[in-house]
Amino acid sequence: MTDYRKLFDLTGKTAVVLGAASGIGKSSAEALASLGARVLCADRTQEGAAATAAAIRQQGGSATAASCDAADRADVKALAAKALAEFQRIDIAVTTPGLNIRKTILDYTEEDLDRVINLNIKGTVWFFQAFGRIMVSQRGGSLIACSSVRAVTIEPGLAVYGSTKAAIGLLVKGFASEVGRAGVRVNAIAPSIAETALTGPFKQRPDIYNLYAGHTVFNRWSSADEVATAVAYLASDAASYVSGSTLFVDGGWTAVDGPPTGLTQLAR
Repeated sequence: MTDYRKLFDLTGKTAVVLGAASGIGKSSAEALASLGARVLCADRTQEGAAATAAAIRQQGGSATAASCDAADRADVKALAAKALAEFQRIDIAVTTPGLNIRKTILDYTEEDLDRVINLNIKGTVWFFQAFGRIMVSQRGGSLIACSSVRAVTIEPGLAVYGSTKAAIGLLVKGFASEVGRAGVRVNAIAPSIAETALTGPFKQRPDIYNLYAGHTVFNRWSSADEVATAVAYLASDAASYVSGSTLFVDGGWTAVDGPPTGLTQLAR
């Protein structure tokens, strides 16, 4: 009989998490480490990555830190080289950084467009290239990118951001088709709204906070930890036959058209 617990166990695995200083990236690094992986925490700021790594070590996990600008191809390539030198093998590589400049298309400047595309799309490609080459060479590994519910549902001011997140879903499918025969899996997560330091100011605006909560079937935001569990699953052998997929962790956001109504009557 299959040992299902062991399928989720990451003991002996190595992982790189880019965006590990905060939010979903931080929780992902913590989740992977708690399941036994040795984790290299990377972020644009060395201090933030180091803080996450230190917290993991305090909990008995294994973690180191590095700085890396996810939009800089040379930086991402250097991160992959550092990880390979440190681990000799890279089993899991996760990238979570993303940028949204909330403006209508009519208001977007070329600088705005370049900044969003350079991080969200180009950054994902650079990450896939740098870590994908290593995984193809070693004949195995799990690559995980970060899409968004905005890849499929949108509101004014999010068209450019949403289009880049939709592009990530197609990059995942395309790259999965190219590296699958080498035993490399490529997937993405797609969160809706998570409580992180970045979204913290929304708590000061109950009207906005409650509006977004109402888009989910649970009428609440997710925690970053709830999203990180999806990362841990895709990283593990439990997802050994999952590739080219985007796993929505959206609280049912894409399942309903607007806030659910009539729930009290239905529950009777």
